[in-house]
Amino acid sequence: MSSGATVTVGGTLDNRYEPEPPRIAAAGRRARTTGMNTPTLSRRDALRWSVGPILAAGLGGCGGSSAPSAAGPRKFAVSLQTMNNPFFVELNDGLKAAVEAKGDTLLTLDARHDSAKQRNDLSDAIQQRVAAVFLNPVNWEGVRGSLAEAKRAGIPVIVVDTAVSDVDLVLAQVESDNVAAGRLAAEALGKVKPAAKVVILHHSVAKACIDRVAGFREAAAKFPGLTILDTQEAKGTTEGARPAMLDLLGRFDALDAVFAINDPEALGAASAVEGTPGWAKRGVSIVTVDGSAEGVAAVMAGRLLATVAQNPALIGRTAVGLAYDHFAGKPIEKDVKLPVKLITRDSA
Repeated sequence: MSSGATVTVGGTLDNRYEPEPPRIAAAGRRARTTGMNTPTLSRRDALRWSVGPILAAGLGGCGGSSAPSAAGPRKFAVSLQTMNNPFFVELNDGLKAAVEAKGDTLLTLDARHDSAKQRNDLSDAIQQRVAAVFLNPVNWEGVRGSLAEAKRAGIPVIVVDTAVSDVDLVLAQVESDNVAAGRLAAEALGKVKPAAKVVILHHSVAKACIDRVAGFREAAAKFPGLTILDTQEAKGTTEGARPAMLDLLGRFDALDAVFAINDPEALGAASAVEGTPGWAKRGVSIVTVDGSAEGVAAVMAGRLLATVAQNPALIGRTAVGLAYDHFAGKPIEKDVKLPVKLITRDSA
């Protein structure tokens, strides 16, 4: 397999779901603040989601040169878009657990959705000569300078959750199959409302969200009666989604469905609909991506039609596995995509 190839691990999962899904099980163990997108797996889920055999084989393809073995414990850094989001808390947990299992340490940096802060954080981490950086970019194109700085310093960067535009500057990228996630959301909506009048709540500086919207549009086109009325930026947050949704409700009387790029946006949209006189009883169907405990609870309560579950802890563990394979001089795959799963009221 060439280093530019993409490997999809496990494909898109079927719609069966365990009585105690990984994200709900995790939520029962510790409370989380709402903010974008899974943790300790049940024995059966672990078999379905695991990429261990692939990592053990070095993920097949070609990789870069191996890093020299470090003397003593290694220090890693991760820069995340935000920590005010259950998805990124779970992603960080997966990274940290895998790094600490090797006797090493992880420095967690919260960019707070600020590209400038992320650039400064990454520059500081590079100055500390960390062994590797795990990066969840705020802006998939605007992070190029930081990637170039890390490459000059000889520090490998592994991108997690959402891709960057300059793939030649990173060692590898690990993310969910976001195009498939968008497709599943559109199919779930089309099954219930084949003639839906839909608005999209976007976050277009993140490649994962761009891919989700592309997948949604692709699958939505298979329903001739389904119409996309408009697309609005909602910043990937509950706070950004509320005003965007209120604006859309005021402009489109026919609106009866929403595709939001993540659970926080979807919950913001639901809040706007529920708080607007006349709209609460109109039956606006909302589909989204994440599968967070909050999102699943909203599906069960009928506030959301569906959410497509990701596995952020697995993204973290997979990324760490790639880093250690690289240090060991093993070839690694450049792009790894992990499976997603549709969650509806029936399957949850």
